[in-house]
Amino acid sequence: MDKHTFPGPDALASSFATSYAGVVAFIAVAAEGSFARAGDRLGIGRSAVSRSVQKLEDQLGIRLFVRTTRATSLTREGERFYEHCRPGVEHIVQALDEMRELREGPPSGLLRISATAGFGRKVVAPLLNGFRAAYPEVSVDLLLDDRPTDFTADRVDVSFRDGRMEDSQIIARRLIPMPMLLCASPDYAAQRGLPRDLDELAGHRCVNFRLASGRVAEWEFQAGDRLRKFMPRPPQAMLAFNDADLVLQAVLDGQGIAQMAGYQVCEHLRAGTLLACLPHHAPDDRGHYLCYLSRQHLPARMRAFIDYMTARIRALDFRIPDRPDPAASRLAAPWKHAA
Repeated sequence: MDKHTFPGPDALASSFATSYAGVVAFIAVAAEGSFARAGDRLGIGRSAVSRSVQKLEDQLGIRLFVRTTRATSLTREGERFYEHCRPGVEHIVQALDEMRELREGPPSGLLRISATAGFGRKVVAPLLNGFRAAYPEVSVDLLLDDRPTDFTADRVDVSFRDGRMEDSQIIARRLIPMPMLLCASPDYAAQRGLPRDLDELAGHRCVNFRLASGRVAEWEFQAGDRLRKFMPRPPQAMLAFNDADLVLQAVLDGQGIAQMAGYQVCEHLRAGTLLACLPHHAPDDRGHYLCYLSRQHLPARMRAFIDYMTARIRALDFRIPDRPDPAASRLAAPWKHAA
């Protein structure tokens, strides 16, 4: 039979149902030269081995063993059948051993990871060298993609996702919060002031982030007990990028204000190269998540990666200053000067 040709499903199911136990028993007897020793090796009684072999012989219509009171030996037909069966059984045993090693042995093999472009570039990628040093037998394939992860189609093992997790079909471990902060550069604030309330946003130049879907991301603000959304549109929105790092760079260059994730801007806020606008309106119901499909039967490489990245990311310093830079309040201009 050609290696790419398989029997029909009924024939295959029937063959396994009636023959597999018999083939295993047959291989054990042939290898051990004894029904009793084969039973010990398989963890079953001698009579169970004998019944399985007898059933196989009846199915094949061929005698496989010559049995005497002193010895058990293969017939000519049994020798031929053994030569055909042994490689297949050995491959199955090898496959079982390899799967057991993946689960219980040292982490090894390929790990396919997905992350949003911004978080993957700034947070995940810099940690991979340490992970590879700790687990040199694991190879990592990192995909940067802002689209929702299709674990099956993309053959992804672990995904880093941002925002709100609403998919109940996946395991989502929250790593760190994801505050969304409205920021401007000191140069922009000196020239145009900073918004003092949400109604003043329409008078400012805005830098937009374009989602993988093609839509421009709405800005969200906490206004009391409700969420208020704002969509920057021309003429105030003159720049848009589908890359979070380009949005950040435009803001640093004084091109406008933008709402960005805390991990992007925390260092700049502490250094004073960015100023926070309306920080008391920043929504805090988002997070950065490590996602995978199931908690059960995780290979060792996945368990090692999940534990390593969770500990390292949570240990990173993403602190946001408790209050905006004092310069922010001094630079906040009256509404008539912000336009």
